[in-house]
Amino acid sequence: MADQCEMTRFAPRCTKDLIEEELFSRRRDLFSGLELVFFDTTSIYFEGNGGQTVGELGHTKDHRPDCKQMVVGAVLDQEGNPVCCEMWPGNAADVKSLLPVVDRLRKRFGIGQVCIVADRGMISREAVKELESGERGWKYILGARMRRQKEVREEVLSVPGRYRVVHPRSNIKKDPSPLKVKDVVIDGRQYVVCLNEDQARKDAADREAILVSLRGQLKRGDKSLVGNKGYRKYLKTTGKGFEIDEQKVLEEARYDGKWVLRTNTDLSTDQVALKYKQLWMVESLFRTVKSILETRPIYHKRNETILGHVFCSFLSFVLMKELQNRVEQKGYQLEWADVIRDLSRLQEVEIKQDGKRFLLRSEATGTCGKVFQSVGVALPPTVRQVC
Repeated sequence: MADQCEMTRFAPRCTKDLIEEELFSRRRDLFSGLELVFFDTTSIYFEGNGGQTVGELGHTKDHRPDCKQMVVGAVLDQEGNPVCCEMWPGNAADVKSLLPVVDRLRKRFGIGQVCIVADRGMISREAVKELESGERGWKYILGARMRRQKEVREEVLSVPGRYRVVHPRSNIKKDPSPLKVKDVVIDGRQYVVCLNEDQARKDAADREAILVSLRGQLKRGDKSLVGNKGYRKYLKTTGKGFEIDEQKVLEEARYDGKWVLRTNTDLSTDQVALKYKQLWMVESLFRTVKSILETRPIYHKRNETILGHVFCSFLSFVLMKELQNRVEQKGYQLEWADVIRDLSRLQEVEIKQDGKRFLLRSEATGTCGKVFQSVGVALPPTVRQVC
């Protein structure tokens, strides 16, 4: 166990931290730092009880409320490189995990000012107050909960003004999604309202499809409607049963294609929106860890082995990202599934003939040659004698 001077209630300092700090130190130079970091969390459920204290029931992002789980947080830099991961019991709220991570970043990596980008699950009045306190004074770009936060719902979204186009609508698939932004200031608090008109049309169409189906269900009887969350959202009770709440329908239309950000940075409105959209990098990390790197299932019974299992998945992603970076530096565009398939086919077998031992290498097919070239490793000869 490492020195505990930088531990938090959720995350004791351990060997994992030393490895992360050494990896960051190797990548760091006079011009690198953590001016912008992206933070998000996910849940990972267990097949068993989840150790002595790590496994707890909580808000599940895997749709498995029947299983105990843990919460895993990840921090990426502005280039998408993984910096560190944090792990907590499964009943830890996202909003309570943000501040310990922020405090540890400064202490562990020797950085000064930094801007943290996090999703709407991290924001609360108390969290923002702590981030802006004199003790911390951190910059942030945080997603706001449009429906739950009264100021956002009643004031921010009601402020008139024209949107400015960041990305126009395009018929070319590879072009960025359409994006418009609008700056709103409420009593000195800066918000950015973002609008994707393609998503707005989809949201409206999805809602109309639900309402069409709902009207048909109401004609046949309303007993089956109560248990349907999609329907229940637009219903209100009357003396005789249920009917569509038209006011709720109009209210929901206000949110079509929109998301709202809270920030205290000096960045332009456009930059704030674009930086927030980069949070997909963390979401991509979680998808990779859960699917491609096969973190689940987890059968371990002790906290230490569970934490080690998850951290090994994080280190696997570090290696994966480093390989992707080197491949891109060579100008190659390779699909990860192709890389794994082709490398798994590359084998070396030992044979004996006339008292001598030889190693035979299979043919390097597909992406193998480009991968080895990217990492600066020479392929061994097809046939070589070892003794």
